[in-house]
Amino acid sequence: MAEKRVWGIHSMNDYLFLDRDVIAIGWKAMGDLGLLSSNRDAFKKQFVLVYPDAKPQSVANSVGMLYRFIYEAKVGDYVVFPSKINREINIGVIEGEYRYSPDGSEWVHTRQVKWLRHLPRTAFSQGALYEVGSALTFFSIKNYADEYLAALENKKTEIVTDDAELVEKTANDIIESTKDYILKTLSRYLKGYDLENFVADLLHAMGYYATVSPHGGDSGIDITAYKDELPPRILVQVKSGVDDIKESTIQSLKGAMREGDYGLFITLANYTKNAKAYLLNTPIIRGINGTELVELILKYYDGLSDTYKQMIPLQRVYIPNLKAES
Repeated sequence: MAEKRVWGIHSMNDYLFLDRDVIAIGWKAMGDLGLLSSNRDAFKKQFVLVYPDAKPQSVANSVGMLYRFIYEAKVGDYVVFPSKINREINIGVIEGEYRYSPDGSEWVHTRQVKWLRHLPRTAFSQGALYEVGSALTFFSIKNYADEYLAALENKKTEIVTDDAELVEKTANDIIESTKDYILKTLSRYLKGYDLENFVADLLHAMGYYATVSPHGGDSGIDITAYKDELPPRILVQVKSGVDDIKESTIQSLKGAMREGDYGLFITLANYTKNAKAYLLNTPIIRGINGTELVELILKYYDGLSDTYKQMIPLQRVYIPNLKAES
């Protein structure tokens, strides 16, 4: 007898799942998937036809989820569904084969289920919650399948992974993903003069008076900034390219500075070894790379103009700070 598998699923319509005793996924434009040959190539061909602008990774992920939902998930398998409306973990058993339900909603690909237990999230280890929080819509639960199955019989399983360690990893993943998102957005939408205007806005948020130089003028100085109405003057050069900044480029900024000036060099990339050494030996010039720029954006985000907040939409959330506890 084949071993029962445990699947995880997410939904934006908790009521559909809980009130109608089904699990369902979207991709409505794909039509009745039961009409396709039972192989991934047929699913991929149809997906590319329906969604011609989809990126290769998106195609692979989506086709994989659709195929798993239709053919790999079997009647008798278990399914775990974390509902947002009540923050519960719902565990059920799949009772029906794939059914195409074009009832007007987005979630037309359905399977009948029988919900067996509805448990609070606190009943599970952080590792189990982390696994069911997959970014995919429909996925296989492997590492913590036994914990979910034991919950059906009100049993406890040994928690292999330390909760505190996993919480910290999850928090760090969120932070790093956010930083990556910000840097990619800057690289995609802010080139050349557009990045100069953004940096000037960030400097305003940091409490500086900042003026963007006329295009093509002022000896390569992109922004002139003051902490207040009085000197010292801060000359800012901004680079949006992907190449690391060389020592000679920073020297050109130094050449445009007068006595008493300070320099600030900002790049979305990084600095070569020689450039870093030059900055270390030239304390009146500060170099900021892409990672450091993102840190400043996070710190002063509330002070940015609405235009840039809409470009980089962020939501303030609270995550565990285990270092503070220790």
